[in-house]
Order: sequence, then structure tokens, then C-alpha cells
Amino acid sequence: MEKVRTILTHTYPYPHEHSRHAIIAVAIGCLFFISSDNIHTLIHKLDNNIKWWSMYACLLGFFYFFSSPFVGKTIKPSYSNFSRWYIAWILVAAVYHLPSFQSMGVDMRMNLSLFLTIYISSIFVLIVFHLIFYGLWYVGLVSRVAGRRPEILTIVQNCAVLSVACCVFYSHCGNQALNEKRLGRRDSGLFSLLKKGEPSIWLSKFLKMYELKDEICKSWFAPVGSAGDYPLLSKWVIYGEFSCSGPCESSDEISPIYSLWATFIGLYMANYVVERSTGWALTHPLSVEKTEKLKNKQMKPNFLDMVPWYSGTSADLFKTVFDLLVSVTVFVGRFDMRMMQAAMSKVHEGVKEDFLYDHLSEKDQLWFDFMADTGDGGNSSYSVARLLAQPSLYTLDNNSLQQLPRGDLLLIGGDLAYPNPSAFTYEKRFFRPFEYALQSPSWYKDVHIAVEKPELPFGVTDLKQYDGPQCFVIPGNHDWFDGLQTFMRYICHKSWLGGWLMPQKKSYFALQLPKGWWVFGLDLALHNDMDVYQFKFFAELIKEKVKENDSVIIMTHEPNWILDWYWDDVTGKNVTYLVKDHLKGRCRLRMAGDLHHYMRHSRVPTENPDSIQHLLVNGCGGAFLHPTHVFRGFDKAYGTAYEMKAAYPEVEDSSRIALGNILKFRKKNWQFDFIGGFIYFILTFSMFPQVCVTHRITRLV
Repeated sequence: MEKVRTILTHTYPYPHEHSRHAIIAVAIGCLFFISSDNIHTLIHKLDNNIKWWSMYACLLGFFYFFSSPFVGKTIKPSYSNFSRWYIAWILVAAVYHLPSFQSMGVDMRMNLSLFLTIYISSIFVLIVFHLIFYGLWYVGLVSRVAGRRPEILTIVQNCAVLSVACCVFYSHCGNQALNEKRLGRRDSGLFSLLKKGEPSIWLSKFLKMYELKDEICKSWFAPVGSAGDYPLLSKWVIYGEFSCSGPCESSDEISPIYSLWATFIGLYMANYVVERSTGWALTHPLSVEKTEKLKNKQMKPNFLDMVPWYSGTSADLFKTVFDLLVSVTVFVGRFDMRMMQAAMSKVHEGVKEDFLYDHLSEKDQLWFDFMADTGDGGNSSYSVARLLAQPSLYTLDNNSLQQLPRGDLLLIGGDLAYPNPSAFTYEKRFFRPFEYALQSPSWYKDVHIAVEKPELPFGVTDLKQYDGPQCFVIPGNHDWFDGLQTFMRYICHKSWLGGWLMPQKKSYFALQLPKGWWVFGLDLALHNDMDVYQFKFFAELIKEKVKENDSVIIMTHEPNWILDWYWDDVTGKNVTYLVKDHLKGRCRLRMAGDLHHYMRHSRVPTENPDSIQHLLVNGCGGAFLHPTHVFRGFDKAYGTAYEMKAAYPEVEDSSRIALGNILKFRKKNWQFDFIGGFIYFILTFSMFPQVCVTHRITRLV
């Protein structure tokens, strides 16, 4: 039965897409009404101006392609909206320098005026009709199922098709009121052409398409009756064109355009009333396949797609470039949020309460998870967040099943949202996937601002008593593009990331863990190094709190040990000095993100035991994938030899993926190839002088 219902059910959802059929009918009518002489004239005009028409088509096509990402989108902050206005200005400049349509033999002023008049009138009439229908539904004169609101787009689309049909009729038939008084009812219709005993005349008329067109205009589309036949509507009738040799009197003929418009409007109203009043929606349910698709769409989380880094059409990328230029120009070397945090917390006076957390130090054991570079694609970020939220995960280790409990502590190594930090990207790309993975408390509100942290659940008086998962975050380079403003607002002044409590108050911190372990979360900003006050805080902490046999984990955003090897550079001198001269062999692990893959290197056993034991890169938080095979030669850092223990993707798989990208990258990011050339073409083309069809370019010798 379900299969039969699926076959018999209309393929379109309720209500019908009548405008699609109307568009086809209008297109067929346009082709039918073009007579042989019109075709000859049209081809002659196109042949004379084929280059200019091609230029118009290419110009408008490229501008639609390039400006489509800006349509219907509001970019914040407002200063980045200059992109759409700049594109519009270039388009106007380019079109201005091309010949006008009128100079190429096309005059659309009358049709455009008629189209706008009919279009606006149709929308007004249909809106009034729907308001009246809703009034009847409200008082109970229409069935309850009829109360479903119509699609505004459907109304606008039907009005557009109706207006186009009237304009086509006017272009080919005019607006002369030719009815049965002139033609005679007996001869009206297509069969008036086929008279008894005159087959040759009918054939000759059929071969002359323009005569057939005139007969159809007079017979099929002529109004029935006159204005006098409708006394109640006569004063509202739009009269057609008429000509007279002597004194002219008021015409009693009905305009064919008005008749056609009224017919279409009446058909729309009648069809709408019948559909909404006879239970059509109940007798024409959606097919099983359509129902399942609609159900899946409603249940699917509203995640954002991956950032189109190389498409060249993303408005966010323009804003990212602008923010980066502002950050490098204004903030680097001039204003540093880290110094502002230190000044407000009085770090220079030895106060450490806002940076040091020791509430986990008394636990018997502790598990923690580490990730970085999340907030790119919603699906990928949610997949990682969902794994982090599971109470436990199971893995195979030497053919034995191992249970890994959810971490008491989640450490995130920066780059929380791509491509730039804003309220929109943080909420949609970072917070939303984590909230879907593990819900925040029911009493917590998204708009809440944490003034006094930590804000603990009801009944918990001290942070040490809270046994739920907690989260600490450091910023990455993408988080610094706005001077760390969004990070401070959403991380340091909010208390929950989904179901993870965030006690953190500043952008860098120190965590004292059980069994003499520590985590130092460093904020390297865009300098890729620590500032003076941050260095002072950690140096004094090591001197006062870290014991000789303690172990320290240093978390940064960028893995400068492997990037310095790759670029043959030296960065993070303050971090290196802190590790070597202050920790003096107590740094057991350095972990970072930034590179979107997983790589773990361990110290060669024969090397200096005071050097860092493990180097870890884990940027698999949901962003796009970086290769690992380009770092296969890395074997030394800080004067110590290391060997690779694990990598994802494997080096061989990474090489294979990179080789496939030669074609796959081109296929997915084909827009990137056109953007540079197209922008260059437009910038140079807008400087050309205005060209007219009648101009002749002569060469001066």
C-alpha cells in the first residue's frame, strides 16, 4: 500500500509549484509567437552585435558567480561589508563602459514599464486576497487545515510569471481590443482558418506564421464581451488601444492585457481556495521518501560547512585578511592583551590567583584529553566532541580490550573557530558542536556573562568538590586576529562549554595535577613567544611551587620544534629559555596543535636525560587535514635526537593523499583559478574608454 501511495502521490510538496508549469507555458508561447520575419530581424541584430552581447553575458555571469556568496548574508562587523559594495561598483563601471541595449537595437523601456506595473499590481491583489482568506479562516468559515501560510516566494514567483506572460502578449499581439464583434463568433477559433473548399488558402496561411499569430491573437486571446457587459466593473476596466479618424469617443472594448491578467489572477485564487477548502492536503500526503528526507532534515543539527579556504568566494576570508592586517599593524608591538591581563591581576606584585589552579592536585588519579584546531566544519568538530563526551571509549592494545574513561580535564590548544574570531564563528563553529555532544546545565543561559568565576552548580561550594568534566583553553593565532577580544568574552567570561565547566579567567594558566604533575598553558599570541610578564609568572611559579622531582607538561599552540626545523628558523626563545634554564629537565612533554594532524616523537634513549622526553602534535580537532610526509625527516630539536613513534595519517597514506590532490584539489576549488584573472580583468577593463557601436577605431600612422 505504501508503494502504491508513493507512486500515485504528486511529486511536488503541498502546495503545488504552479509557477514551474506556467514558466514552461510562457516559454513555449514565446517561441510559438516569434514569426519568421521576427526571427530574421533578431538574427540580424545579434549578428551585428554578437561580440557585445557575448561580453554582456560573460560579464554578468562572472559577477553573479563572484557575488553569490554575499547575497542574503550580513557580514559582521560592518566594516567588512565594503566587499559587496566594491563588487557592485566595479559591475556598474564595467556595464557603463559597454554599449547600451538601445544602441544595439533593443528597446525594452515599454516592456519594462508594463512588467513593473503588472507585477506590483499582482502582488498587491494577491496579498489582499490572502488577508481576506485568513480572515475567513480566523472566524471559522474555512477548514483548519487551510490555515497553513503560503510561501511568499511562491506568490512572488507566480506574479513574475504572470507579468512576463502579459509582456510577451503585448510584444506580439499589442493591446488592441479585437473581439467577436469584429471577427464574428462563428469564425472565432483556430478552425476558422480551415474553411470548406479552401484547403490551399489554409495551407498558405499556415506557412505564413505571422498570419497565424494574428489569428490566434484575435481568436484565442480576444476578450469576451465588452465593458458594458460588466456594469459593476466597467469603471475599473483597463481600456485597450484604439484608433479613430474623426472625433473619438470613450471605448467600450476591454483591454486584452487586462483580460489575460484577470484570468490568471482568477485561476490562482480559484485554485488556492479549492486546494485549501476541500482537504487536498489530507488526500495528497508526501511520499514516503519525501517524508523521510523531511524528517532527517528537521532532526539534523544546523552545523556550518567547512570553511572554503581556496574557493576565493567566501566573504569570511576577506574579513580574515583584513583582520590579520589590522592585528599585525595595530596589536603586534603596540598593544598586547596579555600585558593588560597581567596589569589587571597584579602579576607584577606576585598575585597568582587568576592564573594558578590547584583544585585537581588532591585527586587519586586523573585522565585528561587534549585537542586543538577545532571550529572548522560542524560535522567534523561534532564527531571529535562526541568522542570526548563519551563516558568511556574502548580500544585494542595487543589484542586486549582497553577501557579509556572520559577525561576529567579537557585541554584545547587554540584556534577555536575559523577563519576569524567573531561572535558568529565562536557560537556556530565552536560552542554549538560541543553543546550537541554534551549539553550544558538546564539552568545555564547562553547570554550569561560570568563576572566572578568559577560559577559552580547549586550545592557545590568549592571547585574541589566539583567532580564533572572541566575545560581549559589557550588561544591560537586565529584567535588573536581581533586582539583576543572574542576569546576573552567567550572563554574567560563564560562558564560552560557544553557540559564542560570552564573555571579559566585568563588566556594562560598553570594547573597543578596529582602525583607532582603540572600543566603550563602558554599564550604565544602572534609573536610565537611569551611576553615578559607571562615569563615572570611561570619563572616565579617554578621557583616557589614546582619541586625538583615534579614533571611539567607545556602546552602551546604552535609546535615550534618541528616548524623551526621545517623553515630553518628559531622562534620561541623565551619558551626555550624557560624550559632549559628554569625547569632544568623537569619538562616531560611538550604538546601543541596548529598542524592538523597527529605526530608523536620520543627522545632517543641514548640522549641527554634532562632534555624533553616527548614531543606531541595533535591538531585533529575537526579542521582540514595537513600532510605528515613533509616532516618525515625531522629527527632533532634543541640539540637532542628524536624518533617518530606514531603519525596520522601515516607517512605513506599522506603521500598518496597529496598525490591525489593534484586533480582533486582542482576539481573542488576550481573557482580559485578564475578569481585572480577575473579581478585583474575587471580592474583593467574599468579603465577602458566608453565604447559605442557606431565608433570606428582607426589606426593613426
